[in-house]
Amino acid sequence: MSVEASETGQLPATGVWTVDPMHSTVAFRVKHHAVGTFRGRFAEVEGSYDAAAGTLSGTARVESVQVPIPMLREHLLKEDFFDAERNPEITFVSTSVVAEDGALSVEGDLTLRGVTKRVEATGTIAGPSRVGHPDGTVHDHIGMDLDLTIDRRDFGVNFNNELVDGRLNLGWDVGLEFALELSSPVEG
Repeated sequence: MSVEASETGQLPATGVWTVDPMHSTVAFRVKHHAVGTFRGRFAEVEGSYDAAAGTLSGTARVESVQVPIPMLREHLLKEDFFDAERNPEITFVSTSVVAEDGALSVEGDLTLRGVTKRVEATGTIAGPSRVGHPDGTVHDHIGMDLDLTIDRRDFGVNFNNELVDGRLNLGWDVGLEFALELSSPVEG
């Protein structure tokens, strides 16, 4: 495999760029026991950036949530949290994508548990890098790292309980992290 990299960190001007699910991560973090940070991720993600339309969109399958404890995973899939039976996907569709000097700002509609809210994520963009693969194909790649914080109550995720000292066990704020690698085939 050969790689030719650019450090421009700008949005591509043409093409449809597809999220590489093997090299991308959609994760969440929340305060636990009022002191620690608990993390989880979704194993099944897909998405794309359409350069002509200037839109970034993506989906995470709720059933693919990964956490270290099987019993906790089952609880997250139930009505208290993701309600996976009625809401099998978390989706995002951008309304604005702006990159300047490697900084990235994405605004759009996040749908979680059937509730859609406008959110804004910020982060960085890297690339493009041209990658030659062993099968002879060549793809251009870009990387997008984005972060945002939501109040989970805005999406109907209200489950909580109190600690012995009266503080809440789980934080209301949930951080969402998107580490995306996207690619587009090079013609010719």
